Amino acid sequence: MADRYPARRVLVVCDLLRCRFALSPLWETQEAVRTLARPGRHGYHLPWLRRIEETAAGLDLEPLWRLMPDGGHNPDFLCPPPIGPLAGFEEELAAVRAVDPSVAADDMALALADMPGGTGSPAGRRMLADPARTVQELADLLERAWHLMIEPHWPRLRALLEADIAYHSRRLAEIGFERLLGELSPQLRWTGSTLTVTGTRGNHARVLGGEGLVLMPSVFVWPDVVGGYEPPWLPAVIYPARGIGGLWTEAADRTPDVLARLLGRARADVLCALDEPAGTTALAHRLSLAPSSVSEHLSVLRAAGLLTSRRYGHQVLYERTPLGIALTAGAP
Repeated sequence: MADRYPARRVLVVCDLLRCRFALSPLWETQEAVRTLARPGRHGYHLPWLRRIEETAAGLDLEPLWRLMPDGGHNPDFLCPPPIGPLAGFEEELAAVRAVDPSVAADDMALALADMPGGTGSPAGRRMLADPARTVQELADLLERAWHLMIEPHWPRLRALLEADIAYHSRRLAEIGFERLLGELSPQLRWTGSTLTVTGTRGNHARVLGGEGLVLMPSVFVWPDVVGGYEPPWLPAVIYPARGIGGLWTEAADRTPDVLARLLGRARADVLCALDEPAGTTALAHRLSLAPSSVSEHLSVLRAAGLLTSRRYGHQVLYERTPLGIALTAGAP
């Protein structure tokens, strides 16, 4: 998967008719493993990282990390697009174990070539020398990571992912495919018959030709948008799920007093209300405050580095930065 590269997808009418949403426990497991090695992803997941720290220390994740170059090819066979909307982890893992070893070898070779010293290293040569054995070892490692890191939290993760799919399915019916893409992520753009996934380097294109497209929310992919999957797999776009800012925080009846003393009650209320991106009007309604007051608080919080903002259509959406998340998650 060229998931760290800008990508273009040329869609035809049949593709739009065959677009579907899906979620994948195997994908979340793989991306959780990647998140452990990517400090830039830690902000939203600090409570989870603290909970699994001891457990993760007992896993040797190096074989998986060796196939996860930052800015290069990542093997598709390790996490193909989900078989269906309700596929379970065991079913998805069985598909990994059944992959053709020659297909896996080609996939791994591309990833190792993008990892400094990957192909020529003893570990890299060992992986490619017996791809059938390597596939089973990687599948075993993903299975252990699932049971120890993700499965205990899966009901919470699945609820968030299903809520995202329900919301965006309604939005698709209300506003259409083109506008929906802008809501999924500012990195997605639809022009004519071309879907573009923007990034930081490289270029990758694929004409879909009626295959359709899988749209998949992910808890752990933030801040990236992943566009990829080469034949024989269906193409997919994976985007950050809505509401991950409040995923690991426990529900509270009110803003914590310690945070209110630090920021002021009204300002702390605004920060705590942003469990998911929202605009000034929505926050004002939620908090029973004047929009002008909420706007002022948002400006101060953004200037202090606790919020970011982005414009979508005629409104500006605000969401917490990692620092803002840490403040709301760390308050007793």
